[in-house]
Amino acid sequence: MNAFLKTAIDHYSKSRFTKMVSMLVVVVFLLVACTKRHEDTLGTVSPGSGGGSAKSFAVDVDPIIQPSCAASSGCHGSGSSAGPGPLLTYTQVFNARSSIRSAVSSGSMPPNGGLSVTQKNSIIFWIDSGAPNN
Repeated sequence: MNAFLKTAIDHYSKSRFTKMVSMLVVVVFLLVACTKRHEDTLGTVSPGSGGGSAKSFAVDVDPIIQPSCAASSGCHGSGSSAGPGPLLTYTQVFNARSSIRSAVSSGSMPPNGGLSVTQKNSIIFWIDSGAPNN
């Protein structure tokens, strides 16, 4: 009888420990899932959602592309063969918009990681809005 009681107590303790650990994992998961970090909002603004105002190539996008990607960085300047090539004009940026969106949203470009979330979202929102020449 003593061995039976010891086995029952051991089983109850292990079961209770397992339940406590499982509950702790669930609580941590919920806390992490319900915490909104600033980086989590990258690229989630969709056109017409009210999450941002219309973006202009000339005012919002080109001033980011030129110093970060093209003229000042030298990576996508005149004669560049890197990635989509030069990104000096609207047409060049427009033609490379899919590559730019992918690289900016993944964080692989620019390589120094020098764009803020706001700058990244401006580029993504402009592309998702049809990349107008405005």
